[in-house]
Amino acid sequence: MYLQAHHLKVVERLKGLFQDDPRYLAMLVGGSLAKGWGSENSDVDIILVVTEEEYVRRVASDDLGYINTEICDYPGGYVDGKIINEAFLHDVAQRGSEPARAAFINIQIAFSHLPHLDDLLKQIPVYQEAEREQKMRAFYGQIQAHRWFISEAAKRQSVYLMTHASSEMVFYSARLLLAYNRILYPFHKWLMHSIEDAPEKPADFLSLAEALLREGTVANAEALWNCINTFRDWQITDSWGVRFMQDTEWTWRRGQPPLADW
Repeated sequence: MYLQAHHLKVVERLKGLFQDDPRYLAMLVGGSLAKGWGSENSDVDIILVVTEEEYVRRVASDDLGYINTEICDYPGGYVDGKIINEAFLHDVAQRGSEPARAAFINIQIAFSHLPHLDDLLKQIPVYQEAEREQKMRAFYGQIQAHRWFISEAAKRQSVYLMTHASSEMVFYSARLLLAYNRILYPFHKWLMHSIEDAPEKPADFLSLAEALLREGTVANAEALWNCINTFRDWQITDSWGVRFMQDTEWTWRRGQPPLADW
């Protein structure tokens, strides 16, 4: 764990609040500090596992968060927490999205009254190999689709379409590289940080992605496309128009979440 002394003091204070309360079965410490991405002033992210009775009560009152701005004695410090039940842990281990799984990377048990919790937690932040090829095909199709949207935006001088398509092209290019490296997508806040940590990627990807985000142009989109497309032989021959239709416009028919949440 990458928590510093003042963060650890906060964790101890939190344990004092919850450990002997029968409503709380476990407290987990995660977030940017656990992943090594935090700073001295980072907040302390926790997950509180509560009894089923307490969870039902909190769901009814829409009270599944925990914020404490008084327990930290360092500048900018606060505690940001989520309330879950044990069933949530089993659900995320069996069918959690990548961001849901990534939230448990390097997570630490502050206290637990649950048997086998450590074994259960190890099952969560695991890249799902069976989904990898489908995701890579879908992400590759999205890159091609938004490359085309950028050309359309330039023709129509649409600032909105250019901004949206540029962001989406960068996003799905990053998702493709994470999938290739079998790295869980940690949601937008830490996406580029994860790309920096990825061992296999085009050397100029980050600079080309930033260039497209700063200035949406056909030239910048083509530079990013060439960077991705020549990185390796992806061996993906799907029609990007059909893939885009299936993975963006028709996911509701399969009862799937949006592709961005896969």
